[in-house]
Amino acid sequence: MFRIGLTGGIAAGKSVATARLAELGALVVDHDQLAREAVAPGSVGLAEIVEAFGADILAPDGSLDRPALGALVFADAAARSRLNDIVHPEVRRLSAEREARAAAADPAAVVVHDIPLLVETGQAGHFHLVVVVHTPAEQRVRRLVEVRGLSEDAARSRLASQAADDERLAVADFTLDGSGSEDDLRAQVDTLWQRVAAEVAQEAEADSV
Repeated sequence: MFRIGLTGGIAAGKSVATARLAELGALVVDHDQLAREAVAPGSVGLAEIVEAFGADILAPDGSLDRPALGALVFADAAARSRLNDIVHPEVRRLSAEREARAAAADPAAVVVHDIPLLVETGQAGHFHLVVVVHTPAEQRVRRLVEVRGLSEDAARSRLASQAADDERLAVADFTLDGSGSEDDLRAQVDTLWQRVAAEVAQEAEADSV
């Protein structure tokens, strides 16, 4: 099994890259999705979040009110750290389950872990290849404002809550430029896939000797 850690700042273009990798045959493990599972109604994770932040972060149906929680944690580093301490261990458990199933089904599987906070959580050393989708910060602010409808202050707050661009680039084995068109980014992913396929083939050949 070949493990890729893929990351990038908010609005950098990760969703385009992961969609193309899935089309090419990779199993994509979306850690944002796992984080949602970790705090689903009835979960231990949600109970711990309510204990930490109060019942005001619950929606009327008992699910997590993400905007309410986001308003608390994006501007407060201590609160964000407290939330991460609750969610991240459960996400790692769910991730390991997904990966184990992939390896059982296909020992030569390429598993892409889409981890927005890969750098912040110190996971860069856990993969065969770390891929960073990079788009300059000011361009990402514009995308958040123009495409996702955030205010500029909210957009900058989201960027400030994540690792700086140079911190992500420092751990990259392969960098994808997300500043251009989606077609351009997909073409870069195709080039990446050729490299991955070659490395997987080399590993398979070495294992057969």
